[in-house]
Amino acid sequence: MPVLTRLIPSPVVVDIRAGALDDLASVLADQRISSSGKLAVAISGGSGAKLRERLAPALPGASWYEVGGGTLDDAIKLADAMKSGHYDAVVGLGGGKIIDCAKFAAARIGLPLVAVATNLSHDGLCSPVATLDNDAGRGSYGVPNPIAVVIDLDVIREAPVRFVRSGIGDAISNISAVADWELAHRERGEDIDGLAAAIARQAGEAVLRHPGGVGDDGLLQVLAEGLVLTGISMSVAGDSRPASGACHEINHAFDLLYPKRAASHGEQCGLGAAFAMHLRGAHEESALMVEVLRRHGLPVLPGEIGFSDDEFVRAVEFAPQTRPGRYTILEHLDLSTDQIRDAYADYAQTISR
Repeated sequence: MPVLTRLIPSPVVVDIRAGALDDLASVLADQRISSSGKLAVAISGGSGAKLRERLAPALPGASWYEVGGGTLDDAIKLADAMKSGHYDAVVGLGGGKIIDCAKFAAARIGLPLVAVATNLSHDGLCSPVATLDNDAGRGSYGVPNPIAVVIDLDVIREAPVRFVRSGIGDAISNISAVADWELAHRERGEDIDGLAAAIARQAGEAVLRHPGGVGDDGLLQVLAEGLVLTGISMSVAGDSRPASGACHEINHAFDLLYPKRAASHGEQCGLGAAFAMHLRGAHEESALMVEVLRRHGLPVLPGEIGFSDDEFVRAVEFAPQTRPGRYTILEHLDLSTDQIRDAYADYAQTISR
């Protein structure tokens, strides 16, 4: 009898709602996560420390570890500190840097990871990738998916609104990333996973077409679910391809060329996605992205995040070097500096009409 289905790496628990933190202890007590209650909890010195006061009484068997930052060294130090504790699981409680450090540390010591997100700034909270700063700049490290994801929308609402905006930009960029994957399939014969592409695209479309604002419960729910689904799409594909195309190449270029001036991940990815859609001739889709990004207070022109037109052109020209071997609209068109400048001028004029 042939195998007619496939198993998809995904969390055993996904709890996204207002008040979810009140039931965190019950989630962690799941026999598949922690039968003894011995947990290693990684937190930041900011929001994580405040939440420790709230959660510690319900987690008497937990040990708490404050993480200094989001570097590879921080993650290795965290793993070294945790490895002698005989824990059942690691809990990453905080923003993207804390969760990525916890992901890496958990993988290094062979424990499952529970991601408890305190903001929605990007799609890494449920992905099989930990992004960490290193001596060469920034690296992506393969790790197992979280075994559980908990997102309390009340906590999300307390975080600065810029984190929600960043998450919106990152989610919407899925649409451009999937278009790049399909382009690579047509032009280069690259394998494409239809399920992974569908999950990522629909997650982006749900955020793009939601009528709510950044403070609306409905949008926060859809955004949180979309970011989790995007992480799962990467697990299905075994690669970041469903959520990373020209949009992310442009984002990485900003980070590498202007490390002290770079904006948030989602702001740069949203801008990169809108421009990439324009480059591929999908002008209606690009215009809709621009409209939605503007409505949520995200940038659609480089000047809105402090970069000149020439700096943006340089970033687009450099972008393909950030992901060697990845084929996107940028590699496909292979534009010269002058051609990029002309394309950007056309994009800027089109969205200003």
